[in-house]
Amino acid sequence: MEYRIEMLWSGLILLIVLVIFTLGKSPLFRVDRAGAAIVGAAAMIGTGVLSFQEASAVIDFKTIIILFSMMIVVANLKLAGFFELIGNMVCRKAAGKKQLLLAIIMASGIMSALAINDIICLLFTPVVLFICRKMQCNPLPHLLGVAMASNIGSAATLMGNPQNILVGSLSGMSFFTYFWVASPVAFVGLAAVYAAIAFSCRKKLEGDFSAVSDTDVFVHPYLIAKSLLIFILILAAYMYGYDLALASSLGGAALLITRRVKPNKVYASIDFNLLVIFMGLFVIIAGVERSGLAGFVFDRLVFSGFDSMGVFAAATLVLSNVVSNVPAVLLMKFFIPLENPEYWWKALALFSTLAGNLTISGSIANLIVVEIAKRENISITAREYFIVGFPLTIFTVVVGVLWLSIIG
Repeated sequence: MEYRIEMLWSGLILLIVLVIFTLGKSPLFRVDRAGAAIVGAAAMIGTGVLSFQEASAVIDFKTIIILFSMMIVVANLKLAGFFELIGNMVCRKAAGKKQLLLAIIMASGIMSALAINDIICLLFTPVVLFICRKMQCNPLPHLLGVAMASNIGSAATLMGNPQNILVGSLSGMSFFTYFWVASPVAFVGLAAVYAAIAFSCRKKLEGDFSAVSDTDVFVHPYLIAKSLLIFILILAAYMYGYDLALASSLGGAALLITRRVKPNKVYASIDFNLLVIFMGLFVIIAGVERSGLAGFVFDRLVFSGFDSMGVFAAATLVLSNVVSNVPAVLLMKFFIPLENPEYWWKALALFSTLAGNLTISGSIANLIVVEIAKRENISITAREYFIVGFPLTIFTVVVGVLWLSIIG
């Protein structure tokens, strides 16, 4: 593949956006992650990498609809006092900070195996923030637990995250064919998440909780029951085979038909910045693909093939952190060896998900946790994340390579 000027523009734009996403803001201007996504998308169009029509076409509006609809569900649960109710229950049971961390990791990991981890982070992060405020403990270890465990847990199934859903569609693998291979790695990974955070944040996790009384909160039982029922129906419809975008949009629409909640209260709880980030990233990543930059880099890699599991895992790890998980799957599918392809599809699903724990911008689930925390004036820096995420990712990827080598 020959060099084109569009490759330079797309690479430069991607690099600048990744720097801002990693730091959380521009080092020179007052530009946050949402602003970087907007500027980067506009630059892809302005430099001619993509036309306006192409940029509009590459936005996956189904994903936007799913997130927006689930935010409506989350907003109704928040208004009904659900998170405070769950927070009070957890506070009565948790005796210490390490015990709380373990409970958060297991809950986030298990739930993310059953539903898309991005949605779990949307639902679970407000609960964790409430608990940490009430128990007067540093929220950093527990927020890291939500993000990292959601990535690890979602690796166990083909419905745990968007890239695994894509792998399942492209490969034709059944749910259980993948589950029996990936779940042992995910189980070991959840234990590793706890060990890594407990060690790195050991000073922040010292001590037990003093007895605290339940916070007086307004609880609306009917709205909680209605919201949870619709959430369960959305998941059931998806597991039964219905389009998740359709199921979630119908659920969100049903919750907006009410005489009890003012619509503006629901809209005020929706994180529109996050939706903007998603749309901008779709355009930026499409620009990198359309310019030919990804193929240009692949053609000049120092190794000639991907038939080594170690090389395959390393390439997936790096690519997933450069262009994000879903685009990485779309690119790596061209390098699936013809011999025993199902084996390599399993590896692609597993490693593209484990890669999400390497950096703070490694998965959308991480960004969801970080952005929700930011709204509560809690900052998670790229350095704080990387200190835990780097050794955790290397360990889990090595475990995955060894496990796949054993089972053949």
